[in-house]
Amino acid sequence: MPLYHADALILRTYKLGESDRIVVFLTRDRGKKRGVAKGARRARSPFVGALEPLTEARVAYFEKERRELVGLNFAESIRSPLGLIGPATQGRTTARDASTSGAAPETTRAVDADALGYVGYFAELLDEWAQEADADERLYRLGASMLHALGAGAPAEPLARYFEYWLLRLQGVYPEARGTLSDAAMAFLAASRSLGPDRAGELPAEGRALRELEQVHRGLIATHLEKTLRSDRVLRELRRHN
Repeated sequence: MPLYHADALILRTYKLGESDRIVVFLTRDRGKKRGVAKGARRARSPFVGALEPLTEARVAYFEKERRELVGLNFAESIRSPLGLIGPATQGRTTARDASTSGAAPETTRAVDADALGYVGYFAELLDEWAQEADADERLYRLGASMLHALGAGAPAEPLARYFEYWLLRLQGVYPEARGTLSDAAMAFLAASRSLGPDRAGELPAEGRALRELEQVHRGLIATHLEKTLRSDRVLRELRRHN
């Protein structure tokens, strides 16, 4: 029964029994895995803090032939979205306000709260697109780069449009958009091809163009997945209350 060590992105967890969790995680070299983390729900569990969605972790797991679930032996957080939460300062500018107005965010906690709202969205999209046991290092790198960019203070909404664009592009389902999108939206996509996600704040992110791309990307995602993401509905509900 081989034991594997890998860098992984935690995508989702489910309760199992009284104290365990099923963990869905994406490895760099062996694709998506589903495993059982025994005792993960106990207060003194060695998995505490390492199983949040989009956490990048070092994991050890073993698997048996013809078994769907692997056994997750160990997980240690490398970088966690929980680390995005910073001390509050004065002001109430959110990341979305800053991205559309060009103003610098005045409140770290407001920006962080906005960013954290997208963590589950990124993780759910990766989970839906990643294939079981099918290695795709590009997908892994894309997910890890989102966590790095959020930690570097990249504005969440332009980053989300950037992520959707590259995810759809990597999967070969982004259509030729010339002539169907506005000039502002096309400028955003062109810049996204040359800038890394940590520089999302430099993208030409006009509010109207972001809304346009959001609608286009949502339609493409729903068409190819044949469903609406739960995290997308949550984001829209949060926006209504902001």
